[in-house]
Amino acid sequence: MAVTVQAVPCLSDNYAWMLRDTATGTVALCDPGEARPAIEAIEAAGGRCDIILLTHHHADHIDGVEAIRARYGSKVIGATADAHRLPKLDQSVAPGDTVAVGATRGTVIDSPGHTLGHVAFHFPDGAVLLSGDTLFSLGCGRLLEGTPADMFRALGLLKVLPPETLVCCGHEYTASNARFALTVEPDNAALQARAREVEAAREAGQPTVPVALETELATNPFLRAASVEDLARIRKGKDNFKG
Repeated sequence: MAVTVQAVPCLSDNYAWMLRDTATGTVALCDPGEARPAIEAIEAAGGRCDIILLTHHHADHIDGVEAIRARYGSKVIGATADAHRLPKLDQSVAPGDTVAVGATRGTVIDSPGHTLGHVAFHFPDGAVLLSGDTLFSLGCGRLLEGTPADMFRALGLLKVLPPETLVCCGHEYTASNARFALTVEPDNAALQARAREVEAAREAGQPTVPVALETELATNPFLRAASVEDLARIRKGKDNFKG
């Protein structure tokens, strides 16, 4: 039993993520920030969307929910802590809870920092992490509501997942993140190689994610931060980075 995952580009640089349970055909869509491209992807994949998973409340992650729910009768799942600012939830979840996509089970992970109610979803059978705006390739989310300590704890929960886990994040920010990361660790050979890979992918119009967690552990300065203070310093640098 496992899930497959497919990126669904939407808006200017967002990704929704479509999961399909191979045993039952059940389909889940994570963070549809725009209805039209999500519906096009759903139709191309067979016209089924059983579940909508939400990592947090920002409009660019939820604005497509109602149109998709109305069309497919999707069950909407999101964090209890954020229920007051999410679309109406059919199932509210807390960190540690299990969510089912057909026969495949995923775990809800507490991941505040970008927002306080943010959660991630980890599906070990399929090695998929839906990280929303907490963990990006070569970056992390801007601290709009939480503290550096919140983000450090959240990233600490994600970095211990199996190294083959695919990081499926909410935005195509990798090229800018790579340019900044090289200012933090200019001599990191793995990062240099990843930056070249990212540049080539973007020049070819290809996505840079999903990416294996083991690659992020070797290259992402936020995952590699040794302390809260270290992360806070790096995050401040990224906030002021003009690259």
